[in-house]
Amino acid sequence: MNGSANLNVMIKAARAAGRSLVKDFREVENLQVSMKGAGDFVSKADIAAEKILKDELRGARPTYGWLAEEGGEEPGEDPTRRWIVDPLDGTTNFLHGLPHWAVSIALEHKGKIVAGVIYDAAKDEMYFAEKGAGAWMNDTRIRVSGRQRMIESVFATGLPFGGRSDLPMTLKELAQIMPACAGVRRWGSAALDMAYVAAGRYEGYWERRLNAWDIAAGVIIVKEAGGFAQALDPADKIVESGTVICGNEVIFENFAKVIRG
Repeated sequence: MNGSANLNVMIKAARAAGRSLVKDFREVENLQVSMKGAGDFVSKADIAAEKILKDELRGARPTYGWLAEEGGEEPGEDPTRRWIVDPLDGTTNFLHGLPHWAVSIALEHKGKIVAGVIYDAAKDEMYFAEKGAGAWMNDTRIRVSGRQRMIESVFATGLPFGGRSDLPMTLKELAQIMPACAGVRRWGSAALDMAYVAAGRYEGYWERRLNAWDIAAGVIIVKEAGGFAQALDPADKIVESGTVICGNEVIFENFAKVIRG
């Protein structure tokens, strides 16, 4: 798959950041997880990865704007284009030595996501898509699953932690979806949840209270893989709303009906 120059820049940047994170990940597995020590170590790994991404992406496209988890927002000379970046999605997994985390990069043009890359460096799985060019994992074209029945379907979500106020709402949704499906997963990386829907590993995924950088790349990858993605309130825009529900085209309507209740 020959992508555009921009997509090639994104893939190269994701690989560079991924290499740095994998090196740190091997260290974190050996760390005594004293809360402070390990937490500090991981935030350093995160910041180092963001610096690599910034050097690569802004080095190649100095006029584009920038929105990222650690570094905040910086307008570019070109007001129509910006990078939306999460150097480490799945920090808690990373901190615990769980190999399920990713680097996520999206390119936005005039308010629309036109390219996305999600790199699972621990498994060396590079998911990417560009508007109109389909979705890919490494050298393989990917598509959403073809399953048509809710009862055969597996769904992913995020569960609130540490006293967040959306627990009652999530428990209500779980009570609605669990009896109707083959299983619900909570793997702790929104970017990879969306990549897995695109690759047909899950039939659908929903979550609220996300940030733009958690979902921007995933949205285009799901859509280019033939899936549907919306905000939980269909009138909202996904990236701005920080909510998402996505799935294969057959299941989507039933799935959304159950979740929206």
